[in-house]
Amino acid sequence: MGNGSIFGADDPFALTRAWMDEAAQTEPSDPNAMSLATVDESGLPNVRVVLLKEIEDDAFVFYTNYDSAKGRELIASGMAAFVLHWKTLRRQVRVRGTVEKEDGAAADAYYASRPLDSRLGAWASQQSRPLGSRADLMAAVEAARAEHGEDPPRPPFWGGFRIRPMEFEFWSDGAFRLHDREKWVRPDGAASWERQRLFP
Repeated sequence: MGNGSIFGADDPFALTRAWMDEAAQTEPSDPNAMSLATVDESGLPNVRVVLLKEIEDDAFVFYTNYDSAKGRELIASGMAAFVLHWKTLRRQVRVRGTVEKEDGAAADAYYASRPLDSRLGAWASQQSRPLGSRADLMAAVEAARAEHGEDPPRPPFWGGFRIRPMEFEFWSDGAFRLHDREKWVRPDGAASWERQRLFP
């Protein structure tokens, strides 16, 4: 694979962060929205939009209910894929990799930073399970408020997932659909990423 990046980058995490920072100036809402793909026990894919909360030096972190459909699928397979798409910039980043839980201090800190009603909602929502009515949901929120008060702890079934990429693909729109595409991979045990330009 080639060595020089067509985007002038040396690190895929830094490039993703730079593109997201640009998107924060132009996207009307949620420049950190990512489409997260998982598979169920039969191999049938699922995809949904979640919010990316942190780009670390070697991983991407988001938070959810571990007992939700995506939580169960991530735990069972240990793998995921996602895409960040910024329509205003005509760019996207695709990632595939392995997954691990983040249920320690970082999850506690993020949970504590959320508005109170969001923290109570995490206790109240049996995410992905059938719900009779919105009134039932609001009653569950009030029950959580009565039980946990104004400073609820993080639920044991709620926390983060850290996606560690095995590969990236960066895509930038080109005239006449002659897009710029670049794949980054890091072979097992390798210290550095290898890059290859792709046909659009």
